[in-house]
Amino acid sequence: MLEVRREVRPPWPYRLPSGGGMDGILRVRGGVLQRLVHVGDEPAVVRVAQTAADAVLFGAQARHRATAEEAIARMRFALGVDDDLAAFYAEFHDDPWIGPSVRARPWLRVSRRPDPFEALAWAICEQLIEYVRAAAIERRIVVRLGRRCPRTGLRDLPAAERLAGTAPALLQSFDLAAGRALALTRAAREVASGRADLRAADHERAWARLRRIPGIGSWTIAVLALHGQGRFDVVPAGDLAYLKLLGRMRAGGNPAARATEEEVLEAFAPYGAWRGLAAAHALGTKATGAATRFAWSGSRPPVRSPAPARTRSSARWGSAPA
Repeated sequence: MLEVRREVRPPWPYRLPSGGGMDGILRVRGGVLQRLVHVGDEPAVVRVAQTAADAVLFGAQARHRATAEEAIARMRFALGVDDDLAAFYAEFHDDPWIGPSVRARPWLRVSRRPDPFEALAWAICEQLIEYVRAAAIERRIVVRLGRRCPRTGLRDLPAAERLAGTAPALLQSFDLAAGRALALTRAAREVASGRADLRAADHERAWARLRRIPGIGSWTIAVLALHGQGRFDVVPAGDLAYLKLLGRMRAGGNPAARATEEEVLEAFAPYGAWRGLAAAHALGTKATGAATRFAWSGSRPPVRSPAPARTRSSARWGSAPA
């Protein structure tokens, strides 16, 4: 077992996440993030910490140096350490809608997964149910079918090959609905066979292949793009969080109001290639109070045309359609 260490100085203000996810994969102890990452069949244990000087330290333990190096690269991507958001900040720090959040939280990143298949698998699990219930299903999948490091106790998701050979009935026993259990196994088969290459540069080709599977719709593909493939230009417009946010804004703060998916897409269209990050800041306007102060009288908030994106990211949402 060898260890590879890397010190990274983010090109833009950065804050390491302070907590792990509810699926039980990411562990945070004493300000240090720990995660089991698999590169193919080879495991690596990655630890990440931020120093007082704002450097981010990565350490990966694995049997082979190449595995450790790749595990660090994947975690750098997942944590957004290398994202340079200067162009986004310059363009939108005084935006009438998201500007207050951009100014208050210039360090904001939206979460990613080190493996795009993780994002796809969990997106399928999270369709049409509350996230707390979905996370419970995900934990059952990880414990029963996932991979475990005997030395640290850290766990990782099952590989696509494992889920491809899993009976949908077993997944249903974890409280996953029948249609989603079948969609998950079919998606895993597409990925395991290489017919849907989620790491290929041509993302749209894999998306089209996955969309042929019943139960995989635009929301699932959008979450894959944002969480797993680093696409800033995609928004999961059917997500309840956005339908509620835009609905309240249109209805003068009425908590029962809901926007349509088309209205959400229209609202974020002016942000162009920065849609994903803009959407993450839009949810943050609740904290700054901008959402209730903003008077939206038209079909979308008035925003300026965005600058071309230089980086990509992803976000987290609640219950959503397929």
